[in-house]
Amino acid sequence: MLRILIVGASSAIAEATARCYAARGARLFLIARQSQRLEDMASDLKVRGAADVAFATLDVNQLDAHGDVLSQAWTWLGEVDAMLVAHGTLPDQNACEASAELAVKEFNTNGTSTIALMTLAANRFEAQRHGTLAVISSVAGDRGRQSNYLYGSAKAAVTAFASGLRQRLTKVGVNVLTIKPGFVDTPMTRDFKKSALWAKPESIARSIVRAVDRGRSVVYLPWFWLPIMLIIRHVPEFVFKRIKL
Repeated sequence: MLRILIVGASSAIAEATARCYAARGARLFLIARQSQRLEDMASDLKVRGAADVAFATLDVNQLDAHGDVLSQAWTWLGEVDAMLVAHGTLPDQNACEASAELAVKEFNTNGTSTIALMTLAANRFEAQRHGTLAVISSVAGDRGRQSNYLYGSAKAAVTAFASGLRQRLTKVGVNVLTIKPGFVDTPMTRDFKKSALWAKPESIARSIVRAVDRGRSVVYLPWFWLPIMLIIRHVPEFVFKRIKL
């Protein structure tokens, strides 16, 4: 029986992923901020086939609380086959440009808190010597762009951290999966104009589960973001400075 831990479980992608695992009869431990939302999710996931569901609340920016919550999860699950770190916000770039305090706050939510959680989780995975630590980064972390470089810089930090962690943990049989979604149609992006490049959370979730099953290291979701970002990364700087992205 699969034992799955999800942080940021109430996000659209995370909830869709939890439903995929519930359909496979997994035991699930969910972590998010709102207890009522978690309670509702737990009931729904049991109906969808989950063997059992437990949950705990956490404000990810309270770094000193990370250890206790992860201890609860590992104690309840016994061991963890896969952990998905999926929390985050979509900062207002203009507001972050106007306020250093807000910029640092948003960076901490999207970067620092993720790195802190992964650090503690990595030590537990290293001790059990198997499993997958998966983290949702973003294509935005591949190159800083004027439209969202605060968010992108936080995701770039997560991507680099996951890369180093993957190199460290592969030696003990633990995989670190970096997930790089492009545009996803979620409540967080409801005000954005949608196009053919936008994906649904359910599609992203199925791809995440498949990537975990296959032991992938890095996945761009949907797949077409890999060539798109390959082009963007290789635009010469003197050209990149003059275009608007």
